[in-house]
Amino acid sequence: MASPQAETTCSDLQLYNSLQKLWKIQTCPSAAAFHAKPPQTSPSRLASTSTEKTILYLAYGSNLSAQTFLGNRGIKPLSAINAHIPSLSLTFDLPGIPYIEPCFANTRYRDTNPSPPTNDDYHKDRWHKGLIGVVYEVTPEDYRTIIATEGGGASYKDVIVPCYTLPPGLKTVDPEPKGSPFMAHTLFSPRASDNGRLQRPDPSYAQASARYMKLITDGGEEHSLPVDYMAFLYNIRSYTITTYRQKAGQALFLAVWSPFLLAILGLGQKLADGDGKVPVWFAKFTALIFIGMWGSYDTVYKKAFGDGERTIGDTDEDGDEESGVGSRWCEKGEIAL
Repeated sequence: MASPQAETTCSDLQLYNSLQKLWKIQTCPSAAAFHAKPPQTSPSRLASTSTEKTILYLAYGSNLSAQTFLGNRGIKPLSAINAHIPSLSLTFDLPGIPYIEPCFANTRYRDTNPSPPTNDDYHKDRWHKGLIGVVYEVTPEDYRTIIATEGGGASYKDVIVPCYTLPPGLKTVDPEPKGSPFMAHTLFSPRASDNGRLQRPDPSYAQASARYMKLITDGGEEHSLPVDYMAFLYNIRSYTITTYRQKAGQALFLAVWSPFLLAILGLGQKLADGDGKVPVWFAKFTALIFIGMWGSYDTVYKKAFGDGERTIGDTDEDGDEESGVGSRWCEKGEIAL
């Protein structure tokens, strides 16, 4: 069992990683610059357990997109293959920045006896067939880069999970995969209940930004992920600012907190070691900034300017915000009043 100090360090570095993700998404180059698609991974490599020459890495979030994986991180995968991982489920429970990037993708271990999906579930929680992703074959050097750009290996746990191959363009995913599994590495950030990172009160409440969701869906299209899984991804509602109060809140929030966040990014780049890890003291300092940021959002900004994690009611044709009071976009249905 991890010590309390180790758990705190993991949580602190996870917050620094959230800031890294935000910066990378905002500065990511255009996807149009990347056209080369890696060849399909050979059966012999999938069957091999050697990691001396190459490593099999499972991607499920923005790393599905060439814009992020090849462009931003500079990874050059040797091959790739679509995969079904029945032991994991996709989540969006990594806290980001209110009003901008409310949350990021993550995974959790799948419930072995899940309830059938209902309209009472958030849209993002309605997929119950296990995680769908892409397994890249990468060099050990590139894998170290992946870990470094995902928080230096302390924000996430490097876990090895069984994966099952999926043919490109598959229509429907079978909940019970067939064939022999192969093993791949992936990065997993456990919830607080698993002695891991900090989390928001309702892990499923926040909506990812449209920009972030587009990276995931673009990546899914690039790799021809199963049609029913893509339908699930497209059905996840993204966070959108819909009122003047939210716009004002976003502007004020950025004016107050962006100097701190930019300072953390700049210092982090200078203090990081060769593996991309930042010192523990700096991670703790970052955690204090994030605690203050989210605390100010919960106690001041959300009450004064509206929700910075979920889309709230639309305005009327004249832009009168009052007509939207009482209505709220709800992932558990169409419109809840």
